[in-house]
Amino acid sequence: MKNKLAMTCFIVTGLLGSVIAHAGDSDKDRMHPLTFVKDSYITTKVKANLFDAKMSSLLHIKVDTDSKGVVTLSGNTKTQELADQAVIIARDTTGVTAVSSNIQIKNDE
Repeated sequence: MKNKLAMTCFIVTGLLGSVIAHAGDSDKDRMHPLTFVKDSYITTKVKANLFDAKMSSLLHIKVDTDSKGVVTLSGNTKTQELADQAVIIARDTTGVTAVSSNIQIKNDE
């Protein structure tokens, strides 16, 4: 299952790569298809990077990207360290201009 998810992320990333190359940063209209594709590409890259971290708790993080490359993370993790790691991974992803974290710490004891 994990291999299928990883393969799907990489295929989507590869397919969107050529479209993203033509999407200029000057797109201000969020309804423009190339802007949507650019945002989706960044979201997919962040999700793939979280998956590559091999920390199962990070798989429950939701990722949303706005038209300016600002990524918002939400969801739950078990520790603050995992939440911080998710922010670092998102911040280090190409195309991300800023990261906003709405991740909540939930201990299942």
